[in-house]
Amino acid sequence: MKSQLLYRQIADELRRRIEAGECLPGTRLPSRPEIMREWGVSDAVAKQAIGVLISEGLAVARPGAGTFVTERPPVRKLVRAWYGRRAGGSPFRASLAEQGREGSWSYRSETTFAPAYVRERLGLGEPEGRRHDVLCTSYVFTSDGRPVMLSTSYEPLDLTRGTDIVVPEEGPHGGRGVFERMLAIGVVIDRWDETVGARPGSIEECDQLQIARGSVVLTITRTYEAGERVVEMAEIVLPADRFLLGYSGPMPLDGLASGLSGAGRGLGENGEK
Repeated sequence: MKSQLLYRQIADELRRRIEAGECLPGTRLPSRPEIMREWGVSDAVAKQAIGVLISEGLAVARPGAGTFVTERPPVRKLVRAWYGRRAGGSPFRASLAEQGREGSWSYRSETTFAPAYVRERLGLGEPEGRRHDVLCTSYVFTSDGRPVMLSTSYEPLDLTRGTDIVVPEEGPHGGRGVFERMLAIGVVIDRWDETVGARPGSIEECDQLQIARGSVVLTITRTYEAGERVVEMAEIVLPADRFLLGYSGPMPLDGLASGLSGAGRGLGENGEK
């Protein structure tokens, strides 16, 4: 009981320092050895005290660096129409440049056998032999040097193997958007689809994004299609407290005349204007 009271007392004092501005966002909190010396407690009690602040979202642990006061960056709108037909380089970098920020990323590409649910979405059958049939690329995207988004993309190798675009970030078309890259080999993307969700981030995801473990993240599952063929599937993860997702696009003009002929009838049968 005594140790429980001690770790809560320590957590309360550290919380007070944060709320009073004595420990500013981004600054390192006392380490476990420092807590042990200051309060005369065991390592287990120090670990529990830090764990309370992390669970409350007031602190974030960075492996090998320490525990830091959580930063509260402004919530920004992420427009989910920017990656379409924009030419001339990375849509992500161009989108951030329009907001006065510098976008960059790191990546790792490897051939593999995709998980069953990805294979199903890509229209792939069971693997044949030992020859990998999917190129998987994992990204960590940054804004002004800070991790803001993770993405894992899958592309079928029967479509890109032996071409200049087989590795998304290499070759003459490296770093360009999916639309541009696929167009380079004569594949015209004519449809995209996204499904948005939310869930607690995994330990690995939270550490990569430098957010408190257990934080809620937004998930986006995206596919690009050319005719009946899915040519890329991506799973995107970003902090839920930093972004608002915005979707926009032009209204199709097909059927405009018939639509005008029905003006004045008010709401349609499905209740939409």
